[in-house]
Amino acid sequence: MEFTLRQEALVNSSWEAFNQNLPLFSVLFYTFILEKAPIAKNMFSVLKDANEIPLANPSINAHTEMVFEMVRDAAAQLQTTGQVVLGDTTLGVVHTQKRVDGLHFMVVKEALLKTIKEAVGDKWSEELSNAWEIAYDGLAVAIMKEMS
Repeated sequence: MEFTLRQEALVNSSWEAFNQNLPLFSVLFYTFILEKAPIAKNMFSVLKDANEIPLANPSINAHTEMVFEMVRDAAAQLQTTGQVVLGDTTLGVVHTQKRVDGLHFMVVKEALLKTIKEAVGDKWSEELSNAWEIAYDGLAVAIMKEMS
């Protein structure tokens, strides 16, 4: 299935809404992850020793922005080439070291979608969700390839 210009535009516009309040949405993103998989806390060095997710933490914000930006980049790659190629091949090594598996990718995907839904509010739609899901899945497949 071809990733369309419209899907890329949906990802880009909703990313802009997300990025307007990065500190809030970073906390929300990690909250969604930890609600679903509390054990994942130890996978994130910035959270490992924290009792709660700190608001406006530069490390948390940077990691969250990187994740969402990589999905946004995956959308652009899918639209132009039909595949996702990682710019940083060390992602496979890092994810392997952290023992990330398919379930972890699913938890992060769910958290990402919930976060974008919060960011866009009443602009949320099935079409928007599908665009983010396809882009995220493309990124996840690329990372998993590097893990093997």
